[in-house]
Order: sequence, then C-alpha cells, then structure tokens
Amino acid sequence: MGRYFSRKVYSDIFLESLKFCQEQKGLKVHAWCIMSNHVHLILSTNGIKQLSDVIRDLKKFTSYAIIEAIKNNPKESRKRWMLWIFNKAGEFNGRNTNYQFWQQDNHPVECSTKEILSSRMKYLHENPVRAGIVQFEQDYLYSSGIDYYGMGKGLIKIDFV
Repeated sequence: MGRYFSRKVYSDIFLESLKFCQEQKGLKVHAWCIMSNHVHLILSTNGIKQLSDVIRDLKKFTSYAIIEAIKNNPKESRKRWMLWIFNKAGEFNGRNTNYQFWQQDNHPVECSTKEILSSRMKYLHENPVRAGIVQFEQDYLYSSGIDYYGMGKGLIKIDFV
C-alpha cells in the first residue's frame, strides 16, 4: 500500500471533491481524516441521493483526477512506480480499463447508536495521534479534529452530529 496522500496536492484534490459533493450532491460530512495511505469518513446525505451513489461518484472522480495529477506532476519522483501499481491493480478488476486507485470495497460501519458513533469518531480523530504525526487531534490539518477538539474551523464544512 502506497503513501499517495503524503503529497498535499493529492489530499487537496480529495478535499475539493468532498466539497463539490457537499455543495452539489447533498453529502453531509460529519467527520473526516486523510492519512497518507487511506481515508476515514463519517458521512450521510440529505436524502435526495443515496450515500452509496455519492461515494461511487466521489471515488470515480478522485481516482481519475489524482492519477492525472500524478501523470502531469513533473516533481513526482514516484510517478512510474505509482502508475505501475495502479495499472497492475486495474488488470485484476474487470470494471477498469487502465488504473485502479481506490479499493473496490469500503469498510462501512453503520453508526446506529450514539455509542458506535462516538467510538468511530474517536478512532477516526486519533488516527494521526496513533501514527505519531501529531500529539493532539486538533493539530492535524487533514482532519475534522480542529472542528471537534480545537478552537477553530478545519478545511471543510462539518455537519456536526
């Protein structure tokens, strides 16, 4: 598994896509965290579109946009290696013609109780702390930790639960 989101440019593409889905597709982002090699999200929709459809669109767009950004990034030292990995992953998936960026499945957890939601939010926000990136949840730029634990607003709008 690569560390694709270790570059700000790729994390920013994902964030811009989340914002677009919030504005245009009724996505509600309750909590989020982008790590170097994966993303955690607590999401819902306004009911107009199915969450699975919005996630599908988000993954489809971001995979294309990030792969194009990698291809066109003259400073990307890992370009050949990353494109090779994505190409090999795509070869094993009949739905893809070239590259596969995201895993086919998600690991959804239905937050049907306050206890489950609280546990998942704590796990999500503690990810960068456990990884040794920051000491406190609110100090990690690419998460909603500042919104929940800090004294400010993070990079995207949060629909608090």
